[in-house]
Amino acid sequence: MPLKVFEALKWASSYLKKKQRDENAGELLLRHLMKLDRSQLFANQQMEIPVETEAEFKAAVEAHISGTPVQHLMGYEEFYGRKFHVNEHVLIPRPETEELVYETLKRVKRYFTATAGLKLVDIGTGSSAIASTMKLEMPELDVSASDISEDALKMARENAARLGAEVVFYQGDLLQPFIEAGSTFDIVLSNPPYIPNHEKEELSDVVRDHEPHTALFGGEDGLDLYRRFAEELPAVVGDRAIIGFEFGAGQGESVKEIMKKAFPMAEVEVVFDINGKDRMVFCEL
Repeated sequence: MPLKVFEALKWASSYLKKKQRDENAGELLLRHLMKLDRSQLFANQQMEIPVETEAEFKAAVEAHISGTPVQHLMGYEEFYGRKFHVNEHVLIPRPETEELVYETLKRVKRYFTATAGLKLVDIGTGSSAIASTMKLEMPELDVSASDISEDALKMARENAARLGAEVVFYQGDLLQPFIEAGSTFDIVLSNPPYIPNHEKEELSDVVRDHEPHTALFGGEDGLDLYRRFAEELPAVVGDRAIIGFEFGAGQGESVKEIMKKAFPMAEVEVVFDINGKDRMVFCEL
């Protein structure tokens, strides 16, 4: 007898919980395989699942239990209402980073009298989630993005092209390509690697074994990249600019202090995410 939707969801949830994986993974995978949105899936609880789809579903659940991220099994993650393709070369976009985009959009509209032609750069772009979203949400911006990984940039370019986001990409280490070119920006954004090296073994194997370590780990205290930013940023920002970073919970005051030393006259603010954790810092010059 073919499985019905509610039976498949019940089986997956129970099995995933037993194996200490996210119980919601079954729903995401089934929706993906059946090409249904959430409301359609739950409106069709009694629908029988085709035999071949059932086999794919069970195999996908087993693969996730073995450690493969759900997003790699589906090939994408949703970010700001859009699908960004992902693979092992890029960090899977997180909901917290959507808040970085939201807060930036809000600040840009408030801080600048005119937004047309403002230059924005996203450093360590990965899938291009930040860069492409900023361009699509505020098309008048002139958007650039960089990554040290050419493999990551390949995915970034594909996402930008597929979504119709006009972003210029550069390969290089942090701000070096722009310092060498003499470029300056009005808005600098980054979600750099910030996990302390010693926390490597505490991470879920889904993250540790499948996402690029260059996008995860930021030195002994996780702050190495922020220190480098503090050294390099003065060369690429003008007299009036917004700098926005994401960081790990509990790192807010440290990142704020690093930025205050780099820009003593700037307004530096730590912003908390929807879960009440310090998550972003904004520096307004």
